[in-house]
Amino acid sequence: MAVIEMDSLTKYYGDTVGIESLTMDIEEGEIFGFLGPNGAGKTTAIRLVLGLLRPTSGSARVLGAPIGDERALTEAKRDIGYLPDELGFPEKVTGQELIDHHASIKGGSRVDDMLELFEPPLDRQIRAYSSGNKQMLGIILTFMHDPSLVILDEPTGGLDPLKQARFHEFIRAERDRGVSVFFSSHILSEVRRICDRVGILRGGELVELAEVDSMVRRGGKRVIVEYETDGPDPFEWDDVHDLERVGDAYQFMYTGSYTALLSRLIEAEIVDVTIEEPPLEDVFMHYYGEESHA
Repeated sequence: MAVIEMDSLTKYYGDTVGIESLTMDIEEGEIFGFLGPNGAGKTTAIRLVLGLLRPTSGSARVLGAPIGDERALTEAKRDIGYLPDELGFPEKVTGQELIDHHASIKGGSRVDDMLELFEPPLDRQIRAYSSGNKQMLGIILTFMHDPSLVILDEPTGGLDPLKQARFHEFIRAERDRGVSVFFSSHILSEVRRICDRVGILRGGELVELAEVDSMVRRGGKRVIVEYETDGPDPFEWDDVHDLERVGDAYQFMYTGSYTALLSRLIEAEIVDVTIEEPPLEDVFMHYYGEESHA
């Protein structure tokens, strides 16, 4: 079952493209990573599916509710937690007062559990909060009513590494208990760490939709090989990309089979060879490098 369905969803700001013909589903019980640099259209898509913006064309459903049906969407939002990229909290209330206010509106069955994990100073006014404390308060408000779907827009901004690791562990546990997570980020390492599938936006358009591990596998392997003497010319190999020569070693990305690769490597005497999975950054640049723009 899809908890979010987008069908040719499009938003223009005058002549500027927000998103263009976005079609994809987020499945129940998965962590879906929405990946792209700032300005790619991630926040626009999120605001559209929450009914905060009107689409130029196309449609979407959230928990079965059409985004154009205000009454149905309002009812669906009772079961949604949303963490925006800009929190916009009132500055003169304390953290406890804000939690109490939200609990009076939507319930707070998980407040105590959340406060054990994330510990903003509840007795202080929010204007005295650090960015990390504001983010922890936002996370508590997002999950406090035990939603079945959470939509997170850059959720780890301002968190220190320890709190980031705690948040990632918490999100995986939520997924295991059946919560669906729509996770927007430009931080590649955390997408790889916690997401099941990923969609990549470029210029408002979806350029990839795949399981994270599958996407990395299709990106090939990074090979570093050093020969004792001159080896075979890598320029003539099939499936070799981004070749560099560093001292006596060749470094390149290889997208062919291991059998073909090893057959070529042993044609000359090898001093050292490393074959490793590329970092997600390298896969991402496949979609955002100069060649892709051309």
